[in-house]
Amino acid sequence: MRDETTTLTPQMLLHAYQAGIFPMAESRDDSELFWVDPRRRGIIPINDFHISRSLARHMRSANWTIRINTDFDGVVAACAEREDTWISHDIARLYSSLHQMTQAHSLEIWEEADLVGGVYGVVAGTAFFGESMFSKRRDASKTALAFLTKHLSNCGFTLFDTQFLTDHLATLGAIEISRADYHTQLHEALQAQASFTAKPLPSLHEVLQRRTQTS
Repeated sequence: MRDETTTLTPQMLLHAYQAGIFPMAESRDDSELFWVDPRRRGIIPINDFHISRSLARHMRSANWTIRINTDFDGVVAACAEREDTWISHDIARLYSSLHQMTQAHSLEIWEEADLVGGVYGVVAGTAFFGESMFSKRRDASKTALAFLTKHLSNCGFTLFDTQFLTDHLATLGAIEISRADYHTQLHEALQAQASFTAKPLPSLHEVLQRRTQTS
């Protein structure tokens, strides 16, 4: 179903996530969006994120700083920096408004003064709806997801929605569930509350305590 983004408010967008649907646009300059409710939904079980031995080694050696919410708009813009993007200008503005309402957050990977990776998403109840991620250095987006899932667990979140299952996400522990199972988990997640900023970010040691796999 298509809709004009000019009639869409941040509050309406948040209600859409709570109903299990999310927006996309055909291109960066598209003035319309369409709503998506996939038949099969991708999620990352928050306490079963997979960190390979090679990723763990790279995370230990990388000279990166992990932050949250220091450049939300920069993360969204970086995620849209690709030839084909579903993040239109109007959608980016709506996410920025949700961020100002503390209903959207970013986790960022910094290399000194450079933003080199990150992920952002929307929150409601104990659900985190992952929207997009980017990487300008090897393993930067994987590192962002590793810190994010541990942070979500520490803060009391129960559902990490990735929308779709990709081969890349599958290597990190993401799975695919039916629409009905997703809506059941979403309903349960909306019955409680969690705060994305309730806890400080986990340390690298805490993140790497997860189960590692052979590369």
